Amino acid sequence: RIGSRENQDQRQQEQFGYRKRGLHCAVLASCAATGNAGALLFHPLRGGRAIATLAAMKELFQHAAITEGITVRVAVNFLPEQSRIEVGKWFWVYHIRIENGSDEAVQLLTRHWRITDGRGMVNFVEGEGVVGEQPLLQPGQSHDYVSGCPLTTPMGSMEGHYTFVRRSGDAFNVAIPFFPLAAPATAG
Repeated sequence: RIGSRENQDQRQQEQFGYRKRGLHCAVLASCAATGNAGALLFHPLRGGRAIATLAAMKELFQHAAITEGITVRVAVNFLPEQSRIEVGKWFWVYHIRIENGSDEAVQLLTRHWRITDGRGMVNFVEGEGVVGEQPLLQPGQSHDYVSGCPLTTPMGSMEGHYTFVRRSGDAFNVAIPFFPLAAPATAG
């Protein structure tokens, strides 16, 4: 991690339109960045929150994996405004939604990422929670967060797993689906 937790939160708010609680503004930002802003239909809920319709949810989250009733959905977008292609730096933002479809409460403890760049170089990233939180999800609840990934190549991929624990104390791994990181081709 670079900088303090507060600085990281502030950077995410500035770079991605990220809000810590409720639905992240980055959902809209990521759709706007790809020209799909019209693809999302939002319904207001109490407290200023919003949810996407099922059709829009499937379009927004291009990748999903289900493990023991826990669904992990991923939407990823290249951010040209955060990239510095002339010096070999490309940047992607990804939005993760974790849904508890099981019949018991679970808590996310750790994350384990395998990030591969276009040269085949693999970087493993592990740590507690996600963006500083270890969410407890009751049956039917979901948790959203937004983060980013810089690479020194215009393509790569990410995949991994989260470690969750049940109330009984049993730990189990939940797959994060493989998703490609690909910058749009530019004419030279």
